[in-house]
Formats: sequence, C-alpha cells, structure tokens
Amino acid sequence: MRRSPTEPRRSTARRRAGCRFIVLAALAWMAADVAAGTTHRITIEGMRFNPASLTVERGDTIVWVNQDLVAHTATAAGAFDSHAIAPGASWTYVANTPGRHAVVCTFHPEMTATLTVKGKP
Repeated sequence: MRRSPTEPRRSTARRRAGCRFIVLAALAWMAADVAAGTTHRITIEGMRFNPASLTVERGDTIVWVNQDLVAHTATAAGAFDSHAIAPGASWTYVANTPGRHAVVCTFHPEMTATLTVKGKP
C-alpha cells in the first residue's frame, strides 16, 4: 500500500493538536486550583479560638468549627460576622478583605483572635 504525500502532514497536525489540548487542559486545571485558594480551619473550643492567629491569602477559605458547649460568633468589625455558630456547627468565610482583622466572639468578648489577609485591596 502506498501512502499519500499528505498523510505524514495530517498525522503531524493531529499530534500537535493533541499536545496543545493536553497543555491547555493542564493549564486550566492549575489555574482552577490556584483560584480555589486554600481552606483553613479555626476550632472554637474551651472558650477560645485555635489558632488564635492566622495569616491567609486573599481568596482563601476559613472554616470556623464550634466544638464548644455553647454558641459563639466570629466577628471582625467591618469585615465579617458569622452570627451565632451553634455547638457542633461550623461557619465558612472566604477572605476577600485584605488587612489585619481583630476577631472577637460577641457573646464572649474575652475570646479574641487575629486574622491577617494578605493581598492587595
């Protein structure tokens, strides 16, 4: 059987298209992973936030998990307010406000933490 003169060109073009697809798919996957950010956990237990200080990137997610016997809040004036987080419940916040935020439980003002969100405003 004889191959036509255009057969090698078609095969090369298909390989190039396949390679482009793989590269673009990998780039899209990496971009989606970066855009999703990182998830951090702050536990509320023993009438305190743990950790009491956390630094995150803008776009990261913070999950406050109340493992205490009473309701608490995670409140930073001008940035966020969880309202009551019941015992055994959690509250999720996406850090979109850069800066250093003083976090307090409005029910128990002695409970404090610091959340630092890096990134440009």
